[in-house]
Amino acid sequence: MELATPFWALWWVWCAGALILAILEVLVPGFVFLGFTLGALACGILLAILGSAGPGLPALLFLFAGLSLVSWLLMRRYFALPSGQVKNFDHDIND
Repeated sequence: MELATPFWALWWVWCAGALILAILEVLVPGFVFLGFTLGALACGILLAILGSAGPGLPALLFLFAGLSLVSWLLMRRYFALPSGQVKNFDHDIND
């Protein structure tokens, strides 16, 4: 009798988590969950490619954390204001 695959080793679980995080990103202002979304999606794609020979839970969590951090840092660099520029608001939306 074959043992069932643990849920963290299933690619679609990571992709579903990425979808949930993407929905939260739309509901919460700011780029809070986008890095986590990209990290979870990358883990899901990696597990889909590797199949049942994927890494264990500690390695997946480390990979998720690392990919989330790297994607957040890249987005921060890509979407940042140019050096020395400050965002000023001259009007209020209620005026």
